[in-house]
This record gives sequence, C-alpha cells and structure tokens, in this order.
Amino acid sequence: MFRRIGDAVVRHPVWTIVAWLIAAVAIVATAPSLPSTSDESSFLPKSYESIKAAEVQQEAFPSAFTPSAIALYQRTDGGKLTAADKQDVARITTELGQKKIDQVQKVVPGQPSKDGEYALTLVQMDEKYAGQPKQADAAEELREQAKDLAKGTELDVKLGGSAAQALDQQESSKRGEALIGIGTFVIILVTLLIIFRAPILAVLPLILIGLVSAIANGLIAFATKLFDLQANSSISSILIVVLFGVGTDYFLFLMFRYRERLRLGDEPKQAMINAVDRVGEAIASAAGAVIIAFFALVLSTLGFLKQMGPALAIAVGATLVAGLTLIPAVVSLIGPKVFWPSKSWQREPENARFAAMGRGMQRRPALFAVVSGLVLVVLSLGTFGFNATFDLAAGSMPKTKESMVVQDEMQKAYSAGAAAPTDVYLSSTDGKPLDRSAFDAYAQKLGAVDGVANASMTEVNKEGTTADFTVTLKYEASTDQAIDAVARVRNVAHADAPDGTEALVGGMSSIYKDIDTAVNQDYKTVFPVAAVLIMVILGLLLRSVVAPWYLIASVGLGFGATLGTTVWIFQDGQGHSGLMFMLPVIMYLFVVAIGTDYNILMIARLREEAREGREPREAAGMALRHAGPTVAAAGFILAATFATMMLAGNALLSEMGFAVSFGIAIAAFVMAMFFTPSLTALIGHAAWWPGHGDRAEEAAIGTGAGSIGSGSASGEDRDTVAHDPSGRRG
Repeated sequence: MFRRIGDAVVRHPVWTIVAWLIAAVAIVATAPSLPSTSDESSFLPKSYESIKAAEVQQEAFPSAFTPSAIALYQRTDGGKLTAADKQDVARITTELGQKKIDQVQKVVPGQPSKDGEYALTLVQMDEKYAGQPKQADAAEELREQAKDLAKGTELDVKLGGSAAQALDQQESSKRGEALIGIGTFVIILVTLLIIFRAPILAVLPLILIGLVSAIANGLIAFATKLFDLQANSSISSILIVVLFGVGTDYFLFLMFRYRERLRLGDEPKQAMINAVDRVGEAIASAAGAVIIAFFALVLSTLGFLKQMGPALAIAVGATLVAGLTLIPAVVSLIGPKVFWPSKSWQREPENARFAAMGRGMQRRPALFAVVSGLVLVVLSLGTFGFNATFDLAAGSMPKTKESMVVQDEMQKAYSAGAAAPTDVYLSSTDGKPLDRSAFDAYAQKLGAVDGVANASMTEVNKEGTTADFTVTLKYEASTDQAIDAVARVRNVAHADAPDGTEALVGGMSSIYKDIDTAVNQDYKTVFPVAAVLIMVILGLLLRSVVAPWYLIASVGLGFGATLGTTVWIFQDGQGHSGLMFMLPVIMYLFVVAIGTDYNILMIARLREEAREGREPREAAGMALRHAGPTVAAAGFILAATFATMMLAGNALLSEMGFAVSFGIAIAAFVMAMFFTPSLTALIGHAAWWPGHGDRAEEAAIGTGAGSIGSGSASGEDRDTVAHDPSGRRG
C-alpha cells in the first residue's frame, strides 16, 4: 500500500501540491473561529453536584448576586482608608454602574476589610457568558474606567475576579503562544541545519508544517463547532508544539530513509518511492498510536480534555497525511538539491558512537537492560509525592498579573474563602414551603464544620421552597484544605438536612472537588483504554502477542519516571503546592503515545535486521547502530520543541513543557535506544511469538516490502541494492 502511495505522489508531485493548497485555502476561508472558555464549571458534566447546585441557584435565585469582577481599593501609601477615600470609593462604584458597559448587569459596593485598609466594588455579569471573550473584553473596559475614575484621588484600584482572570489569562496566553512559536521555529531550524547542513532542508519542514497547521486548525474549529466541544486558551499553545514537533519527527523519519536510498544508488524519484514504502508503515503505525491515545481523551469527564483529545488527534492525522503525500511530493520535485550545499548525503557516515553502543549491547544486553531499567525505576519513586492543584487561572498566568495580585491581597485582607464563598442550597422535595424554624440549627451545624469560618442563611426564594446558606471557608477556594473542607461541608449538609429536604453544595471549591473526582475517574478509564489500544496497534504492526506487553510496560515506566522527576523538581525543588490537576493525563498520553513512536521505529528496524538472518543480539546491536541517529535527532527536536512551552511564563505550561519534553527524552534516549532493544535481545525469538516476524522469509527477501524503519542499511542490503537501483532485493 505504501509503495503505491509513494509511487502516485512522486509521479504526480505538482498535482499533489496543488491539491494541498486548494484544501488549505478552502478550509481556512470557511472555518469558524475557535471558541474559548476559562470557566472551570464548564469542564464538568451536569451529573456532578456542583453543577446541579448551579442549576438550582439559577432557577431559585435568578437575580442572585454573583460577582464576576471585583475592584479592590487601597490607599497609595498603604494606610487605612479615610472618610474621603470611602466617599471616592462610593462615587467610583456609582459611576461604574452608570457606564452601561456590555455584559455588566449590576455594580454594588462590597464590605470593607476588618483592618480598614481595603474596600470593594462588586460587579455582576451575565452568567451565560462566564469565561467567554465577551466578559474578558468587559473586564478590560472596567479596569480602564475604574483607573480613570480613581485619578486625582489617593486610591489605588485593581480589578480581579473571574472575568479579570479570563482577561489576564487571554493576554498571557497570546504572549506565551508567540514565545513558544518563535522558540519552536528556532530549535527546528538550527537543529536541522546542524544535522543536514542544508538550508533548504532546514526551512522546508517549517513551511510545509505551517501549511498543515492552517488546515489542522480549520478542521479543529469545524469539529469543535459541530460537536459543541469546549475549548481552552492553552490548546493553541499545545497545538503549535504538537504540529511542528511531531511533523518534524515524521519529516526526519522520511528524510533519513530517502538519504539512505540515494546512498545505495537509487535514482532520486525511485529513492523517494522506496523511502515511503519502507518507512511508511512505521510512520503510519506511530501516528496511529498517537491518534488513538489522543482520542481516548473523549472518555474523559472533563470538557477541556474531551475537546483536547479530538483536536490533537486531528492535528496528528493531518500531519500523517502530509508525511506520506505532501513532503514526498515536494522533496521529489526538488530532488537531491534539497541537501545543497552539503555533499555528506553522498557517503555513508561511520556513526562510530552508535556503532560502539550497538556492539556493546550485542555483547551485554542484560547490563543495558538492568541499568536503563534501574534509571526508570529510581526516577519513578517521585510519583508517590504527587499532589494535584486545581487553580487553573493561577496556573495559566504569572503571579504578577493584576487579577492574581487582587486574589493574593484579598486572601490577606479578608477571610481566604471570602472571594469565592460556598453555597448550600436546601430545597423542599415535595414542593411545599420549607420550615424556617430549622434554619438556625442547620446553619450552626454548617458553621461548626472544620475549615469553615462562618455560615448563615442568606435568602429564600419567593415560593419558600429553596434556601441559600452562604458558607465562608477559612481557605482560598482552590487549595487542598478548601477542597477537603467542602467535602466535609457536603457530608454535614446531606446528613443533617431536615426531613423532606435535599441539600446541594455549590461554589468554586465544590467545583474543584468534583474536578478532582472526575480526574481520578479518568485515571481509571482513559489510561487503561489508551494502553490497550496502543498495544493492539503494536500487535498488528509486529504480528506479535509478546512484544506489545513489554513495549507498553517500558513506556509505563517512562511515564512514572517523568512524573516522579517533575514532582521532585516543581513540588520539592521549587516549592509548588502541587502540579496542575490535568498534568498526569496529558503527560501519560504524550509520553505513552509519542514515546511509542520511537519504540516502533527501533523495534521495526530490529525486525528488519533480524529478517536479514541475524540472531537476536546482533539484530539489536545493528538496530541501535542504524536507527539510533534517527531516534536521537527526532527525540532531541521533539523534546526541545515541547521545552519551549516553559517560555510561556506560567505554571501550567512550564510544568507541562518540562514534563512532556523530559518524558520524550526518556522515551528516545533510555527506552527506545537501550531498554527496548536490550529486552528484545534477551527475550530472543520468543518476542515475536506467534508470528515469527523476525525470521527471514523468501517472500520478504524477494520483495523487500516487509522492511521498515530508518537509518542506514545493513551491509547485505547495501551490496544487494547497489546492483538493483529499484530497491527490490533478490
């Protein structure tokens, strides 16, 4: 199949390129804009208690005041507010309400702090657009207007709250995307120049993947709108890295094999056909593993991950098609001039280091397996210290952003939980009015819960069937203490609800508690499903039942080593309270799926060497010698491009960038290069049971269709092909 694809593309390169350009113009011109939200509650399905509580609030208290933005006032000299200052605060509050800013429904004064140094203005916005760009725009205007109104006074005013956080997160995301994009381009360009010493070849993948990126983003926007998926501003940053990192990987797989075929004497166009034929199955299998792993995120209960999975799968799918069609078409059109001015493509390098490592593995595979395995196990020990944090806003922007400064100052000036109180909604189950005489006792029981600062009945709806009890926690809403406290509040609220009533607990801490539950559920479903599906891909590729088990086990160890190291660096080293809650899910999929790429490339080359008639140990040594340079180059570029996410300047992308780049480095330089081939050498022929895919067969020798991988050909292959430029053996 891959030979036919290569033949069709190479014989008609212009038509292939024109088809891609037409597709790009059509998709980009008609694609809708990609929606985005930073509202954590939108990530959860309606079955969770915090979402049910929000529905009760909207039905029973449609005009209830829930501030979306908070203006925080303090004197410029840090002293207590004077009577004149308080008058200025009242004036600013009134005038802000008179501005009739879009999305703003109500502007009211808030409570002053107990120390008399702070005052508040509370702004309510349309809840239907919570977390959407409309409210970020409203927050921007509010911030400008408040600062203008405070000019000439002794007051310093800052805007915080969820709408202001959405604004700051949006601005931080744009800056992060720019830095990530520039960093990714520079790394790919410089690394390819060093590897090939050919400017055309260094620039080419950036141009081609840029075209694929435009198409992929358009397809993702269509899918997001069609299936009504949630989006988040972090997805764009991840997409840049996935498209250019994975795309460059597939470009390298193909170019290394193309260069090999030219060195063996193939005519240029035939060299590309043979390259697609030999490496196509490896690329398709590697991409298939990544796509399936990303699609497994559809099983997640979180809207953010549900959208991310298909988006990344579409991106990799588009990259796969480009790797088998667009790249071969363009390179075959240019021919060997793609390597200009370097002439190193004309001769076989010695690869002395990889040859030496290959000989070492051939002699002592057990030593290689034990040492690399111990490295993975030791690094995995850090996973026992993993702790999750749920403040997505704080994690996705620097602490210096204005909304984050407001959040920190409010925690000091007010009760830490005052900015995001917890609400307990007590509703009648039979539709009759509630017995109000039980309210005080119920509020006292809620207030007595460990971790609660105070609790009181706030209001009852017109029908008297639902009461709202406001519970202020002692801790900031996203902290572990607040999440534990809201779990205790739920227990008391449910157990002590008067007869004939039902209690639901809402608020941000309740949402974070449900996100915690949802993520733990995802661990039990997404992880195993992705692992099983990847094993199926490996089994079909290798025609083996045995090999997929230790391949997926090695990748699992790589995941553990990555998470453990990330915990040691960010939690223990930098003092973070925890890692972002979705990090293990994302890391698992990236490390497992993309890490499997390198395992596939190495094991496929090992099988090719075995089919030449070599014994398992010799085949492993030769595979390391020939495929090692490709794995090293691809692994370095992909790890380095993911590391650019650390330039974004926020905890979420810094942790994600380090974890994924380190995981890919482990996958390439420990798992694929040493652990997997050494284990295969030790297991021997049994690794390929029941298919015996490593045995030399007359049919395989006659056609050459069974060999895949990358790197330099073996000695027998070179001698044979030198006499047969078509690339067929025999």
